[in-house]
Amino acid sequence: MQYLPLTPQDEKEMLKRIGVSSFEELIDKIIPKDLQYHGDIPMPKSVSESEVRTILGNLAGKNLNTDDCLSFLGAGVYDHYIPAIIDSLISRSEFYTAYTPYQAEVSQGTLQTIFEYQSVICELTGMNVSNASMYDGGSALAEACHMANTIKNRNKVILADLIHPFYQKITRTYTHECGVEIVRCPAKDGVTDIDALKKLVDENTSCVCVQQPNFYGFLESMGEIEKIVHEKEALLVAVVDPMSLGVVKPPGEYNADIVVGEGQALGIPQGFGGPLLGIFASKMDFVRYMPGRIVGETTDVEGKRGFVLTLQTREQHIRREKATSNICTNEALMALCALIYLCTLGKQGIVDVGNLCLAKSHYLRDKLKELKGIKIAYEQEFFKEFLVQTDKPAKEILDALLGQKIFGGVPLSMFDEKLQHQFLVAVTERRTKEELDHFADCLAKVL
Repeated sequence: MQYLPLTPQDEKEMLKRIGVSSFEELIDKIIPKDLQYHGDIPMPKSVSESEVRTILGNLAGKNLNTDDCLSFLGAGVYDHYIPAIIDSLISRSEFYTAYTPYQAEVSQGTLQTIFEYQSVICELTGMNVSNASMYDGGSALAEACHMANTIKNRNKVILADLIHPFYQKITRTYTHECGVEIVRCPAKDGVTDIDALKKLVDENTSCVCVQQPNFYGFLESMGEIEKIVHEKEALLVAVVDPMSLGVVKPPGEYNADIVVGEGQALGIPQGFGGPLLGIFASKMDFVRYMPGRIVGETTDVEGKRGFVLTLQTREQHIRREKATSNICTNEALMALCALIYLCTLGKQGIVDVGNLCLAKSHYLRDKLKELKGIKIAYEQEFFKEFLVQTDKPAKEILDALLGQKIFGGVPLSMFDEKLQHQFLVAVTERRTKEELDHFADCLAKVL
């Protein structure tokens, strides 16, 4: 294979294939025009380092983040407390990298942290084996679908309708050129429609993917779903919120085959939507089909404990036709955050945080039930996030709350323009009773 730069003709053909005539038109389709900046940044031509820091600091200060406001944002990225020990440890020079070294065995410290991360993920999920991590929850789901197709030699993937919309888009993008049939299983009353799922699963189904808790925060009947999936010898892929696993049955206990999820809640800042952490675990039967890398424990020639990259199923390391994934790295630094977080909390700590999320979210849900102009969308069991329906457009309400320094939730119109009167409210352990009461009072005034 030759590795040559693109010619102008190559670029034209690529742009034509994806349906645009120029690079500028491509950008217009990706980034809304009102968010694009055309022109020069107003910087003086020649200033000192001190002045540059002041100018850039003032610019950065215009950003609004969840430390500036009371936050009930969720939809996949959550405002959980991050213990101070995490920043202190990951800032050490020997850890401060997002990459797994290519000459891995000389980096025993990095390999050990990944091995320990894999171990705690297995313990948390109840699965047999975890990889060294993925980019994010969405790419982890897409890779799980590829993995299931390879294992089963089938090409039909069923996605529950209430999997995160972004995860569904990523999966469709990954599988677009691979001959994979993506089928969506509809929801009923805020959870997966069991009767519809029974009709959709057939002998050509490689896997059924279900989020638990689902995108609306509600708990699915995973035991019932598992029986339907395995009856047709398909694989069950569970998309989990790791913070829920201290109080919600872990996927290993309801016989999931592959587990993926977003690990941002495990000690990683929300940032402005990243960086994130993709969790990926499975049964031991499928270890050789897993994407990414797996670190294993061994002993050296002197009998001392050591660590090695045991499996690497990417095309760069093995014969290309045998590769199961082209994923090129893992989120080593973010995985380290998750490891420190889980070790800091311990077994009881993750249960305590889960119970706090459960209790506080239910307290707020009951408070909001009493307000006029708003109602709870579905009466389903939920973990820390729930869906509300509003008389006024949801975005108008949330914009008014933002004026009072409250991020009131995530409008569903972000994901579907038809859903103008619904938004998600997420409540983590950080919210106090006073803050929950304040939110309810402010919302009542806005309504």
